[in-house]
Amino acid sequence: MQAFESLFEFLFKYRPITYEKGELAFGPPSVAIIAAVLVTGAIVAAVITYRRVRAKSTGRDRAILLALRVATLAVLLLCLFRPMLVLSAALPQRNFVGILLDDSRSMQIADRDGKPRSELLAQQFTPEESALMKQLSERFMLRFFRFSSTAERAAGPAGLTHTGSQTHLGDALDRARQELSSVPLSGLVMVTDGADNANTPLTEQLLSLRARGVPVFTVGVGRERFTKDIEISRVETPHSVLRGASVVVDLLVSQRGYGGEKVQLAVEDAGRIVSTDTITLPPDGEASPVRVHVTANEKGPRVFKFRIAVQPGEMVTQNNEQEALVIVSDRKEKILYFDGEPRFEVKFLRRAVADDPNLQLVTLLRTAENKYWRGGIDDPEELAAGFPKTREELFKYRALILGSIEASFFTHDQLRMIAEFVSERGGGLLMLGGRNALAEGGYAGTPLADVIPVELDPEAAKNKEPYFIELGPELTPAGRSHSATQIAATAALSAARWKDLPPVSSVNRVSRLKPGATALLTGRPVEGGARGPYYLLAFQRFGAGKSVVMPIQDSWIWQMHALIRVDDLTHETFWRQTMRWLVSGVPGTVTLAASSDRVAPKVPVVLRADVHDANYLKVNNAKVTASVVAPGAAPREIPMEWTVDRDGEYRASFTPDAAGLYEVRVESRTADTVVASDTVFVQAAELNTEYFGAEMRSATLKRIAEETGGQYYTEETLAKLPEDLTFTKSGATVLQQMDLWDMPAIFFLLVALVSTEWAYRKARGLA
Repeated sequence: MQAFESLFEFLFKYRPITYEKGELAFGPPSVAIIAAVLVTGAIVAAVITYRRVRAKSTGRDRAILLALRVATLAVLLLCLFRPMLVLSAALPQRNFVGILLDDSRSMQIADRDGKPRSELLAQQFTPEESALMKQLSERFMLRFFRFSSTAERAAGPAGLTHTGSQTHLGDALDRARQELSSVPLSGLVMVTDGADNANTPLTEQLLSLRARGVPVFTVGVGRERFTKDIEISRVETPHSVLRGASVVVDLLVSQRGYGGEKVQLAVEDAGRIVSTDTITLPPDGEASPVRVHVTANEKGPRVFKFRIAVQPGEMVTQNNEQEALVIVSDRKEKILYFDGEPRFEVKFLRRAVADDPNLQLVTLLRTAENKYWRGGIDDPEELAAGFPKTREELFKYRALILGSIEASFFTHDQLRMIAEFVSERGGGLLMLGGRNALAEGGYAGTPLADVIPVELDPEAAKNKEPYFIELGPELTPAGRSHSATQIAATAALSAARWKDLPPVSSVNRVSRLKPGATALLTGRPVEGGARGPYYLLAFQRFGAGKSVVMPIQDSWIWQMHALIRVDDLTHETFWRQTMRWLVSGVPGTVTLAASSDRVAPKVPVVLRADVHDANYLKVNNAKVTASVVAPGAAPREIPMEWTVDRDGEYRASFTPDAAGLYEVRVESRTADTVVASDTVFVQAAELNTEYFGAEMRSATLKRIAEETGGQYYTEETLAKLPEDLTFTKSGATVLQQMDLWDMPAIFFLLVALVSTEWAYRKARGLA
């Protein structure tokens, strides 16, 4: 590109940008009119002469020679009219230029032949030492700004610290423009790597700059591609989990220069390594998802650090680790299990979770018509009338398990209430297999048919022929990394253990998943049987909650089979993990969320609370207050206001003043009585976001320049900046004329035309 521009400037006298900004005009002197008449006469004479002359020439020869002669005279005629470019040029020392220097941490990256990016700023933009700055200061009055999350005045590169934890390009440009709004401004120069950490797009600020006629000249600093680097680009964890749960964490790992190599991934909790794994890096330039499992053994807010060991030759080492805040709760989650008949599954499922301090399994078992056995209840009145008949009674549970109970047992309102338990309340629903379950229990066509993740055959309930099949469990690719199916210390050991488990039986025909549903376990027929697929465990999201189907009737075999050792805890582990997953993410009547759980100090945090009553209907007239507890400080009360545009939503914000862990508790009150509450934590700390995606983003910088009428530069083309700034149309300007008649391209064109005419005559014997 630079070679092309140099060639263009040699042939056409000026750079391409000069032609873009200039307008074509003519300025012929008075004698040029007489000369033009003579040249025009010569053209007419040439036409008449070539039409009359015959000699040895053909009509084609005369046409070609006439065209060449006329073209030569036309070029001379054009030069006589003195073509020129008219540009608006800045008046010397009458205009200002704002120079914005990136003061963020990413400027410390040493990717310029081992030198940090910040060195370019010192070399090129120090007024006393730089040739570039001398040229700029001769033409303009300069004002320096330092910027990261915002811009502020600076004396120059000497005052930069390069400690900014975030870069907001749009806000910095807008702030600098406002500072210089009262003076004639030729443009803004932004020197940066182009990394933008703002959550808002640049569009609004760029439109504002363009409307005010302020061009931005961007200077890209750093490499567009690292040669060697490993980065943990993203970490996704559950917001909160129960104590002792297996936390599934999804990482996104990218790299350059280490494709196919194996590296160690370590997980730390408060400085202690709680998990290690060896991962294979993806090919260069690609991002690969990595899933790891961490057991959360300590309650409270936990900051987990995920770290890949630094490899030799890495250009950036700070992006090898990421942190995530997870709240580990030690409360009891209440689950209702309703089965229509006494069977072993009830006994062993209750036994599996009996010792789990974080699960309370309330059991309702129909022993005869209108007679029930209740277990795990809190008081004698609980479920005294059988299955809940109101939303308030059902919605106090976090999850619901339905065993072998026919659909006709429930009223239509109860079936619809169960569907709303999932879609509106956000609860978890698990439907087990059995002779009165699923399609065989008549659930096809009911409100629950839409909720569950498998298709139900309406004819199954009418089919009198018994159905029975034995299936060996097999993990699906999704099941290999899912928390519910992790029955051993590692994913590899868990997969091996599933292969060794004995088969279970099913009396329910389930062979089709709904679109969007995910299978975790499939079944392998032990002997014979129709072609599958057979699904043993599948789930889908439905509304605010999740629904799960496990169409087997005897998972207790994984505890009591002759091949299972007495001390084997596979059955207990599976059911504990499954029930913990079933209640994970289930909201309460009040749920509080922060715009981010990890922010830099002085960065505002937006709080959003969703408030419901006991029936999970949205409440708009509640008194909602957030209490913010800073490290070592007294609680600070912040009222939350209803947003009006969304039912039940309340908002407020606070700004952490210093680093530390902030506890935010929200309470919803009615008549001075606390109806419900929720708590979140926000960690304020210096973030390393500047080191992620830290390659120089030329596309962003080119966009800023193009949309504002500026120009993009690299270190190699930076010397052209003073000239380009001179020819902006902003500020105090004067029209400047730049002659085009003496371009080398015109001389070469005349030589080419005359030479071609002579060569043609010679070749045709007409010379």
